[in-house]
Amino acid sequence: MDNKFINKEPSSCCGNGCNSSVTESTITQNQILENDKHIVTKFKVMNMDCADEIKAINDVLKNKDIFSIKANLMASTVEISHKKNITESFLKEKINSTVVRVIEENSNLDANKGRIIKVAISGLLLLTGLVLDHFNADSIAAVIIFLISIFIGGSLIFPKALSAIIRHSLDMNVLMTVAVLGALIIRQYSEATTVVFLFSLSELLESLSVQRARKAIEELFKITPKTALIVHGENVVEVDVEKISIDQVVRVKAGENIPMDGILISGQGNVNQASLTGESIPVYKTIADEVFAGTLNTDGSFDIKVTKSFENSKLSHVVKLVAEAQSQRAPAQQFVDKFAKIYTPVVFVLALLIFLIPLLFGGHSQEWFYKALVLLVIACPCALVISTPISVVSSLTALAKKGVLIKGGSHLEMLGKISTLALDKTGTITEGKPEVKNVEILNGISTEQFLEIAASIETHSNHPIAQAIIKFAEDKGIKPKKAESFKNLPGKGIEAIIDEHIYFLGNHKFVRDLNLTSNSIELKLKELEKQSLSIVVIGHKPHLNCMGEILGIITIGDKIRENAQVSIEKIKKAGVKKVVVLSGDNQTTTSTIASQINADLALGGLLPEDKVEQIKKLLLTKKRVAMVGDGVNDAPAMATASLGIAMGGIGTGVAIETADVTLMSDDLGQISTAIKSGRRTLHVIKFNIAFSILTKLVFLILALFGISNLWMAIVADTGATLIVILNSLRLLNIEE
Repeated sequence: MDNKFINKEPSSCCGNGCNSSVTESTITQNQILENDKHIVTKFKVMNMDCADEIKAINDVLKNKDIFSIKANLMASTVEISHKKNITESFLKEKINSTVVRVIEENSNLDANKGRIIKVAISGLLLLTGLVLDHFNADSIAAVIIFLISIFIGGSLIFPKALSAIIRHSLDMNVLMTVAVLGALIIRQYSEATTVVFLFSLSELLESLSVQRARKAIEELFKITPKTALIVHGENVVEVDVEKISIDQVVRVKAGENIPMDGILISGQGNVNQASLTGESIPVYKTIADEVFAGTLNTDGSFDIKVTKSFENSKLSHVVKLVAEAQSQRAPAQQFVDKFAKIYTPVVFVLALLIFLIPLLFGGHSQEWFYKALVLLVIACPCALVISTPISVVSSLTALAKKGVLIKGGSHLEMLGKISTLALDKTGTITEGKPEVKNVEILNGISTEQFLEIAASIETHSNHPIAQAIIKFAEDKGIKPKKAESFKNLPGKGIEAIIDEHIYFLGNHKFVRDLNLTSNSIELKLKELEKQSLSIVVIGHKPHLNCMGEILGIITIGDKIRENAQVSIEKIKKAGVKKVVVLSGDNQTTTSTIASQINADLALGGLLPEDKVEQIKKLLLTKKRVAMVGDGVNDAPAMATASLGIAMGGIGTGVAIETADVTLMSDDLGQISTAIKSGRRTLHVIKFNIAFSILTKLVFLILALFGISNLWMAIVADTGATLIVILNSLRLLNIEE
């Protein structure tokens, strides 16, 4: 058996719903993690298609030495955290005692072929029996055919019911089984057969819908090649990608998928990054450019130096998030799960009362027994239980294909409720690629000396503006000097000691606080800010007997994204009422840029903690607020907001880990797409739940008045389930 290590602590109990988690991009039959206290064992399974099977697994594995059980519906895996005294064979035996079966890693998960055959045969026998019964009401042949149909179709229902009864649980399968047995007792053979056939058909449709959503997710697992070509001098060797280590060189030919994250060291050409960003327009790559696993080399021949192990690649993070998102249930799903938990026993008791109470007042036993059976069939919560998870899974998967990663159903629902959107400026509204536009010397030193000081201090910073200044100095052939005692002054600037003097790079507010500005410099700085330019003032800080002074000004320009204004318009059309720009840049520049994209409010000169306070103020209006940033500098504000959205997951490694939603490409337009999908998903879920409950109520009333019968009840239940499934699967298609 193939074992792998999982670097993950066990979570708390997952409950009865589809709480689950996947921690690897490749799934094996059994993965084990061991430490001093516990072992985590992971099985691949089949026949796990709904919450009933997951509840069964949780029930049979209740044990004081088992800490948590995580069943992943979409990945078809069960992960169990337990003490060392619990053996793998014990766990396997317990799971197999339900209808779920542990299978080998490469086994075929598709059990629907057998189900389709059984349902088809059951249906043909039902039709034959109905024809015979029509021409001869007392036909023994018709009864035999009905019983055979019940036996074949019931093989998909009765074992589940028996398993539930053994576990002292009541579920949909028990309700149907009791209804069928009751119909047989009163010799309603045709109706008993109809109930079995239509309910097994409903279960099959549910399984097929889950399989479709499952296959959509599995496509993500197939993007990365299983093997890669490793370059050893003149030799090229094919090896498994999991065995490739950092700093090795892999060769990728035209038309092949890139197997590992890395840096291009040879070759050039176009790369299609749609698997990560959802954007099919190829990106031209040349030496020193970063490339990502799972993207397609369309026309070049590359040699790539590997920078990340397979499990840490960008694609592995994406796959992990998509899989884990299935485990985080939406509020609507949590409500349905709790509702169904008490709903089924209540219905069973109600059916019993409907049969017994009329008997006390002289009611006809067979008539009220039949009505009780109809109630059991009508009350089956199939459509209600499946209404939310299929909707959420469909929407999450469709958005992932578009390059929008959402960490679970709760965040998807929140997207549909957002009314206020706050955006960071740099890297969100602007391209995040600042360039030096102008250098102005104010005290007579040479340009070379000035740039040498600026570059020397900026070598200690990885801020985009710092990189722009360093690049500008390098292009001029200027090498930085050694700078010591570097200090980062959030929201103000930076400073360091060069040749025993303290120099600084700061913003307008910083030099004003140092009392180094004059009227002429104030006018100059304000004029530059009106041009949507960021300014960096370089100077000599007052210390000891040294007088401080401003040495010069570097003007930085960062282009507004081409689609920024159009994207904001789309965001507002999607239902967002207010768009706010939050920036650490000065107020004048922030206001100018905000006006260019038609934002409603601009707040500049903000420190990270100031952004948090502004988000809190927006939340006080009882609005749902989303914060869009780069996932690093804006992390506190993103965490404070109702929803955190990270731009540019391709370039920002931690963005995927910190945000609730990650936009894998630098495209503001994806925000409106995500918001519309969130709203659409909410509408679909609300319709599904309302439709399911309303259908039950209508047919319940009809049953009490003797208008509805068993076959009408099951047709209504099956029809409702089918409508809910088809309505949910519409979410697999994204509306742009």
